[in-house]
Amino acid sequence: MTVNVPAAPTTTELLGRPVGSRPPATRNPGPRPERGSSPREGQRVRPLTRRQIEDHLQELGDLYAETSGGGPWVWNQARGAFLRRLAADVRRPGFELLIAETTALTGCAYGFPVRGDGPWWEGFDGYLPGRVLRLAASGRLFVISGIHVPSRVRRQNQDRAWNLARRLQKRLLTDHGAAVAVTLVNRSDSRTVEALRSWGWRYIEGDTPRTAPLGPFRVLVLDT
Repeated sequence: MTVNVPAAPTTTELLGRPVGSRPPATRNPGPRPERGSSPREGQRVRPLTRRQIEDHLQELGDLYAETSGGGPWVWNQARGAFLRRLAADVRRPGFELLIAETTALTGCAYGFPVRGDGPWWEGFDGYLPGRVLRLAASGRLFVISGIHVPSRVRRQNQDRAWNLARRLQKRLLTDHGAAVAVTLVNRSDSRTVEALRSWGWRYIEGDTPRTAPLGPFRVLVLDT
């Protein structure tokens, strides 16, 4: 995804000014300050091939552990579960994993495009309305399995286009020409739901959770 940053101001000389006269005073405030980390400091976002994912499993597992919270015991348990889920997802047709990096790995997001058939919908059955299923039939639906970023990305500048999580999710959809992304979140995981909603996701049933189907998960959707 291309991040839009303010362009350097350009100047043009005024014509018709008398020789020797001073140009009119102009105010040049310079670039506006940006809150928090900006694209100028930014992380490079790029996809990994399946072979590269295998080569980076240790780093990806460490990133997940570091961003999931909890103590060392939780890290070990969560890290192993994450790597098992990732190994299953990698085998899906069209799977893509993006990483963000500076001198080290700073974030990742991954998922896969879906069609109208196949086992992708396990867990989503009973949640998706017909309009979303029709997008799957046309190949314009994308499942985002996970977005893993530092806690500051969850707390700061969530509405900015250059927020790292927004960059990653937007790039996944753009790469696959998807119109809508869907994701499943454990109903008790309010921390993840809050973060996703701050990055532009919404409940599939709208902003009235009382209308949500009963079950262990919430489905959130993201429009392009």
